[in-house]
Amino acid sequence: MKKRFIGLALTLSAAVAFGQTRDLSREYLDAWQRFYPSQALEQGMHTAIFEYEDRSPERIGEWLAFNREIIKSLSDPAFAYTRENRIDARLLLVQARSEADRWEKIAPHLHSLQLYTSLIAGAATPVLEARYLNTAEKAQLLCKRLRSVQNLCDAATQSLTAVDRNDLDQSLRQLEKAAGYYETELPAAVANPACDGFTGQCRAVAAQIRDLVHYAENRLAPRAREASPILGREEYARQLALYTDSDLTPETLADMALEEIRTTRELINRVSQEYLHRQYPDRPLPDDIDASVQLALADMEKDAPVSGEDYRIFWQELADAAVRFIEEHDIATLPEYQTLRIVPAPESAGPAARIGWVDSAPPFAPNPVTTLYLPSIPDTFPEQDRRDFWSSFNKPFNRMIVIHELFPGHYMQIKTSRETPHPIRMLFPYGVYIEGWATFCERVLLDAGWERDRPLTFLAHLRKRLENANRAYTSVQVHCHGWDQDQLMDFSVNTSLLAPQFAKSLWGRVTGSPMQVTSYFLGGRQFTDLLATEKARLGDRFVLRDFMDAIMREGPVPIDEFPAIFEAATPK
Repeated sequence: MKKRFIGLALTLSAAVAFGQTRDLSREYLDAWQRFYPSQALEQGMHTAIFEYEDRSPERIGEWLAFNREIIKSLSDPAFAYTRENRIDARLLLVQARSEADRWEKIAPHLHSLQLYTSLIAGAATPVLEARYLNTAEKAQLLCKRLRSVQNLCDAATQSLTAVDRNDLDQSLRQLEKAAGYYETELPAAVANPACDGFTGQCRAVAAQIRDLVHYAENRLAPRAREASPILGREEYARQLALYTDSDLTPETLADMALEEIRTTRELINRVSQEYLHRQYPDRPLPDDIDASVQLALADMEKDAPVSGEDYRIFWQELADAAVRFIEEHDIATLPEYQTLRIVPAPESAGPAARIGWVDSAPPFAPNPVTTLYLPSIPDTFPEQDRRDFWSSFNKPFNRMIVIHELFPGHYMQIKTSRETPHPIRMLFPYGVYIEGWATFCERVLLDAGWERDRPLTFLAHLRKRLENANRAYTSVQVHCHGWDQDQLMDFSVNTSLLAPQFAKSLWGRVTGSPMQVTSYFLGGRQFTDLLATEKARLGDRFVLRDFMDAIMREGPVPIDEFPAIFEAATPK
C-alpha cells in the first residue's frame, strides 16, 4: 500500500537513528487510509474497499498515539525542511492536531452512538455498488464486513458512556432499519455467498444489532442528555485557532466582520440609489435609504427563473459565458478538458436540495467528473413557496455566483489542484482557502468587467459579500454571546439583507459548521489583501493570469504562505 504515493508526495523527512529518514507524509497517508477506509474510498482510493473501520478502544488508542507522534516529529528541530515540504508539513501538523483533538477531547467513541451506527448501517452498500469488483470478490468482502459490523457493535457497548438525546433517537431508528436489512435484504442480494451459512451469519448480525439497541435503550437512554449546539466562548476560540492555524480570536473576527458589514451596507445603499436613478429617471425615489435598497433588491428578485428546467438551461449558458469571458480577458488558464455536468439537486438530499452544492470529483478518482447540483424545489410545492424560492435564486445572483461555483471558482480550482504532486494538500486542504478562493474570484471578474452592463449583478455580489461577513459575525455571536435563532434571523434579514431562503438555513449552518461559515469572509479578505500586496510589489510586471494560475496550481495551502511563494518564483 505504501507504493501508492511514491512519485506523488514530496518527502517530509525527519532524522532518526543510524542516519535513516522517515517519510512522514507517506506514513501518515497510509495510516490515515487504514483508520478511515470508508473516507479513503470516497476520495477515490479503491484499494480501501478491502478494509473497514475498527473503532475498538485499542485501535483508537493506537491512532491517537500515532497522531501525537507525528505532532512531536514535526515539532522536532531536526526536521528537514524545504519550502514546499514545509507547507505540506504545516498542513499535516494541522491535520494531526485536529485528529488528536477529535479523539482525545471531543471523544465521539465515548459519546456518540451515531459514530458506530453510521458504519454499521453503511457497511455493505459500498461493496455491492463497487463496479470494479467481480461477484466473487464482493461475496468474500461481504463476509468480512459482517465480522466488522459485529466488532462495531461490541465496541459501541464497550466504549459508550453517555450520549445526547438527538444522537440516541436518530441512531435507534437507523439501527432498527439496519437490523432488518441484514436479516432479509442482504441475504436476498447475494446469490453465491463466499462463506458457509451466510444467511445465518446475517441473522446473527441482525440479532447483535438488536442487542445494541437493547443496550442503548436500557443503559444509555436513562442517562441521555439534551445537547446544546452552542460551543461557548472558550471552546469556540480553541476551535477557531485550530481551524485557521492562527492566533485569531473570536473578538477580532467579530470586529472585522462587523466593519465589513457596515462598509458593504454603505456600498449597497449607494449602488441601489444609482441604479434607481438610472432605471427610473422620472420616478420620485424614497427619502429613506433602506426603502431605496429594498426597491432595488425587489427588482433583482423579480428577474428570476420560473422552473427547474429554465434554471438549468440558464446555468449552462452562464457557464459557457464565464469561460468565454475568462479567455477573452486573459484572467486564468482554463482547463484543457471540461469534466462538468449541471443537474438539479435531488429531493433525497434533504435541506441541501434547497441551496445546491458542487460535488467535486474525489482527488484520486480515475473518472474526475464534477457535478453542480442546482438548488431545486418540487413543482408540487405551493405556488407562493416556489415564487419565494426562485426569487432568492434570481438571475442577477446566479450571474455572480457562477464565478464562485465554477469559473474560476470551486470547479476550476479543484480541477487544477488535482494535478498537484502533493496528496497532503488534496486530502487535508486548508479550509479557509477553499471558500476564500471562490469568494475572491467573484471580485476579480467583476472588477474585470463581468456583467458590467447589468448593475443588479454587482448589487447581488455586494449582497453576497454582506452575507459572508454576516456568517462570520453571527457565528461568533451565537457561540460566544448566546444569540438565539430569532436574534440571528433579525440581524441577518434587517441588517445584513439576507434573502429569505438563505436566512432560513443560516441557523443550521452556524450551529452545525461554526468554523466553515467563517471561511468565506476570512479567505476572501486574505486573498484580496494578497492581490493588493502582489500588485504593489511587482508594479507593471504584475500579470493577473500568472497570479491566479499560481494560486490554483499550488493547491489549498494557508494563504499567508503565498507572499513567500510568489517572491521565490520572481526572477531576480
